[in-house]
Amino acid sequence: MTVYFTREHEWIRVEGDKATVGISNHAQEALGDIVFAEVPETGRKLNRGQEAAVVESVKAASDVYSPVAGEVTEGNQAVADDPALINRDPEGEGWFFKIKLDNPGEVEGLMDEASYREWVATL
Repeated sequence: MTVYFTREHEWIRVEGDKATVGISNHAQEALGDIVFAEVPETGRKLNRGQEAAVVESVKAASDVYSPVAGEVTEGNQAVADDPALINRDPEGEGWFFKIKLDNPGEVEGLMDEASYREWVATL
């Protein structure tokens, strides 16, 4: 299982041709207390970089983008029901959706965890 990150602060945990997507700890800290989350519907087709979900905090609203193209296999109803779960466990149980990748090679252009953490330190 490999984890990659985007410059928009999404993470994607890849297992074969399936993956789980969420926002990074850095993103949830920047947002503050999260009060609303909307996840994509199962079966929705997404392009790489397309808006897939919405997260709102007391400070701001933000889109969550799909790091890869594919079909949503599951939206995380738990974060829709309890958005604070994203604050408590952003890179674990606070995931937004699962996706079946159209092209597993698409992750090649994303940052690995070490590169992402180094990049965030420069922000």
